[in-house]
Amino acid sequence: MRSEAQAVHLTDFTSCGGCAAKYPAARLEELLAELVPPEAGDLLVGLAPSDDAAVYRLDDERALVATVDFFPPLVDDPADYGAIAAANALNDVFAMGGLPLLALSVAAFPEALPGEAVAAVLASAAETVRSAGAVLAGGHTLRDDEPKFGLAVVGTVHPDDVWTKAGARAGDVLYLTKPLGTGLIVHGAKRGLVEPGALEGAIASMRRLNADPARLVRAVGPNAVTDVTGFGLLGHAWELADRSRVAVVLDAEALPLLPGARAVAAAGERTGGDSRNRDFAGPHVAHGAVGEDLVALAYDPQTAGGLLIAVAAGKAAALESAFAAGAEPLTRIGRVEAGAGVTLR
Repeated sequence: MRSEAQAVHLTDFTSCGGCAAKYPAARLEELLAELVPPEAGDLLVGLAPSDDAAVYRLDDERALVATVDFFPPLVDDPADYGAIAAANALNDVFAMGGLPLLALSVAAFPEALPGEAVAAVLASAAETVRSAGAVLAGGHTLRDDEPKFGLAVVGTVHPDDVWTKAGARAGDVLYLTKPLGTGLIVHGAKRGLVEPGALEGAIASMRRLNADPARLVRAVGPNAVTDVTGFGLLGHAWELADRSRVAVVLDAEALPLLPGARAVAAAGERTGGDSRNRDFAGPHVAHGAVGEDLVALAYDPQTAGGLLIAVAAGKAAALESAFAAGAEPLTRIGRVEAGAGVTLR
C-alpha cells in the first residue's frame, strides 16, 4: 500500500521548480547594484561583488560562510525534493572552499499537503545535512499555496583559503564535476520525452553533494571555483569571466551531459529559465556554429549542479589524478584566456 507521502505529486502544486525558478539574473543585478554594504573590513565576500555565499572573517584563523537557497519542487517525491533542496544550499558552502556547520530550514507548505509528505521532505533534508557533516538545528515554516523549501547554511573556512569566482587567470584549465541537463530532463519527463532511467539519473545527480569533489580540489589548490546552478553553465562561466577579468573558452563537444538530455534539447524543448539565462549571459557569449541543442544545454538551469573549477595548467594533471583516485567524475571543458566574455566552440 502506498503511503500518503508517496501518493503526493509535489509538482502539481507549482508551475516552475528547482533553480529554474530563480529571479532573472539580469534584473537581480540591477536591484542589488545600490545595496553595497557600508565599509566592513571583515566582510571578505558580500555584494561587491556577490559570489556563491557571503564570507565574514572572525579572526586570523576563522571565517564564517553563510548562504540561503530555497525553491519550489521540481520532482514529485518528497524525499527527493528535500535531499535536492538541501544539497543545493549546502553546495554553496563547498563552492567557497568551506565546510558546512549549521543549517536552518526555510519552508512554505500548503495546509492541504499531507503531513507525512512534509515530514518526508524535512527528514530527507536533515539526513543530507548530516551527511555533509553539519546539523539541521531548526528553521521557519509558513503556509503557502505553493510549496517551497531550502536551507540557510553557515559554514567555516580559513580566511586565506576562500574560493571565489574572481581568481581565474589566463592559461588556467577549466573543469566541471557534474554532467549538465537536469532542467531539460525534468521538463522533458513531464512531457514524456525522456528515455527510461533518465529522470532517475538526473535525480541521483542532483541529490549528490559536492563535498568530495571540493575536498579533492582543496588538496590541489584552485584559482577560481563556482557551482553551476540556476544561471546555467554559460551564466556562471560569464560570472567567472567577468569577476576575473578574463575570457572563458568552452569546448561544446566536451561538455558532460546526463543521459537523455541532448535528445530533449534536440526536440526543441526549453525550460522557463532558458530565456532568462540568455538575457543575462547572451550579450557576453559567442557560440558561432555550435548546434542549438548544445547551446541550450549550456544555458539550461541546473539544480544542485557541479563545480566549475579553474586551475593553473601546471596543476591540471594532479587534479585529474586526484579525481581518478577518488573515483569522482571530472571533465576538462575549456580554458581561460586573456580578454573578456565567453566563447562556446
